[in-house]
Amino acid sequence: MKKSPVVTVVAIGIGAALFFVLGRFVAIPSPVPNTNISSQYGLLGFMAALFGPVAGLLIGIIGHALIDFSYGWGIWWSWVIASGCAGFVMGLAAKKLLLGSEAFDGKKILLFNVFQIVANIIAWGLVAPVLDILIYAEPSNKVFVQGLVAGAANIVTTAVIGTLLCFAYSKTRPAAGSLKKEN
Repeated sequence: MKKSPVVTVVAIGIGAALFFVLGRFVAIPSPVPNTNISSQYGLLGFMAALFGPVAGLLIGIIGHALIDFSYGWGIWWSWVIASGCAGFVMGLAAKKLLLGSEAFDGKKILLFNVFQIVANIIAWGLVAPVLDILIYAEPSNKVFVQGLVAGAANIVTTAVIGTLLCFAYSKTRPAAGSLKKEN
């Protein structure tokens, strides 16, 4: 189902705002310094699956930049870009999932989770640590541990929260051909 550009822009704004609120106020500190268990990636997975890769990219970038800015330490661009990358890759599933028009069954749940696992591995196992090294000259052992912890936590939170959001949303949509005209 094709979404209006206006609807997509509004979704990006709402998605980024919710990403910010969840990331800023619902994050759980992990034992690894400067790394949280973040519920906002489940929301990002859902929004990206519903509105596509560009929306996922922008929600991740804007939302993460707002989180960093609000803490006052400046924007940590390597992780902001990684959040955008995760949203983009998760959004690639949108054309296959068709959340607004098809049931979110076992096959779609598996597909959503394959995409989100790949997205999180790319974002937190590759993009964030490599950019930390290139941009900030951070020690590789530190950033790969942070990426591993963040990636594992984001896979789990996206699997739970993202899957539940997709499932709940699909239940609010009438199935194709289920509406009949009354005589």
